[in-house]
Amino acid sequence: MSKVKAAVLDDYQHVAESLVGAREVPADLEFTVFHDHLDDEDALVERLQGFEAVCVMRERTPFRRGLLERLPNLRLLVTSGMRNASIDMAAARERGVTVCGTPSVGAPTAELTWGLILGLFRHIPQEDRATREGGWQETVGTGLPGKILGVAGLGKLGARVARVGLAFDMDVIAWSRNLTEERCREVGVSRVNKEELLSRSDVLTIHLVLSDRTRALFGAAELAMMKPSAVLINTSRGPIVEEAALVDALERRTIAGAGLDVFDTEPLPPDHPFRRCDNTVITPHLGYVEEANYNAYFDGYFAAIKGYLDGSPVNVVKG
Repeated sequence: MSKVKAAVLDDYQHVAESLVGAREVPADLEFTVFHDHLDDEDALVERLQGFEAVCVMRERTPFRRGLLERLPNLRLLVTSGMRNASIDMAAARERGVTVCGTPSVGAPTAELTWGLILGLFRHIPQEDRATREGGWQETVGTGLPGKILGVAGLGKLGARVARVGLAFDMDVIAWSRNLTEERCREVGVSRVNKEELLSRSDVLTIHLVLSDRTRALFGAAELAMMKPSAVLINTSRGPIVEEAALVDALERRTIAGAGLDVFDTEPLPPDHPFRRCDNTVITPHLGYVEEANYNAYFDGYFAAIKGYLDGSPVNVVKG
């Protein structure tokens, strides 16, 4: 009996082999791990022709209709997490490709959000760099108590971030299109409209799902409503904020800074302006890159493939 061939894509960090090796691989399954990222569709088609199952890490490699139509052997796509906007679900269904997801751990992105906030307010990256170069106490930090934390999106992640803000004695306000007073009372924050969120926040942190409704939700007009002393944090998805407008606001210092873990193009191009802005803390989409989360992903990969082999798919993504 021939083995089912499964690929793991975009293992930038060379962790997949150890995570696969820590699990019992069925005898009828063969894993191949690819560490590099391919943007070119022709190159992807050539690479993936022989694979029946492909495991994708978040949105690192999009599976649009054009690519799916050129992979006749593909029968199973497994994405880390239970949502992936870069997979054309309609095209997958039409091609008979089952799309499954994996469990994930909710805390890592919220933790990184606070790392970015603290990094900006206490100038941690600058002070670390200066101290290594022989300097000492080159900046004056800003405290959080009494500052206003504005949370765009009060789901699981937004609520976790909000509760930490309350623990720091911040005033926490929240907005999203469908946010209710009941949800705000449950978390212990105040509901405001979008204009109030923008004009009042000392820290505006985004925890929304990327969709047609949220793409470019924060553009030049919205950024212009923010305080010159305010900072913007985005650990959700880059396109929720108009990138050119944010670069302009940072360069003209109409806002004080930004903490960014997500970008329109990932990996971030080497010549991107964000790399040159001295009022940013930027990280390479690390929100989900955490040991427990990776273990949950790979457990989910194996469960999805086993379900497929058994004829009973699990964690099937709808949409």
